[in-house]
Amino acid sequence: MMAAPVNAPERAVLVIDDDEVFRERLCRALASRGWEATGAADGATALKLAAASSPDLAIVDLRLPEMGGLDIVRELHQLDETICVIMLTGYGSIATALTAMKLGASHYLSKPADVDQILTAYQKISAGQTPVSAEPAAGEVPSLARVEWEHIQRVLADCEGNISQAAKLLGLHRRSLQRKLSKYPPHS
Repeated sequence: MMAAPVNAPERAVLVIDDDEVFRERLCRALASRGWEATGAADGATALKLAAASSPDLAIVDLRLPEMGGLDIVRELHQLDETICVIMLTGYGSIATALTAMKLGASHYLSKPADVDQILTAYQKISAGQTPVSAEPAAGEVPSLARVEWEHIQRVLADCEGNISQAAKLLGLHRRSLQRKLSKYPPHS
């Protein structure tokens, strides 16, 4: 058996995000921390890469063209249950986080998440600790702004991302809905 070269990365990570700049920046940051980082812009490419290399960690964006992030999480989990999957999204909601966890994601982070936050979550998961939960603690009540944000996200998901249809169902003007969606989600 050959010994691994001294500078060989110990772990492999697959970054799945359609934002090329973000994906490449995250891959470079992970590589600088000793990871063998590979990027994919879509689900089909990601699943081929995962089948070929079985990464230790997969970082998956929720919103992707063709195959969504939740579908990719499900497929990755079926492909290899040992892959730690961390879902990233700029459209976070508790309902989506819980769905991702049920499908096999190990953790869920809202964008903009940096490499240190991702690696901290991975280390906690690897150590058997549970990273900060996506659910509010018992007795905590989410703010009205957070509840509104999550409701909008659920309706938008039900409309398959169609802003005009979601605005009609919500009783809002399309531009008003777009303004609400352009803001970051409220924290609590």
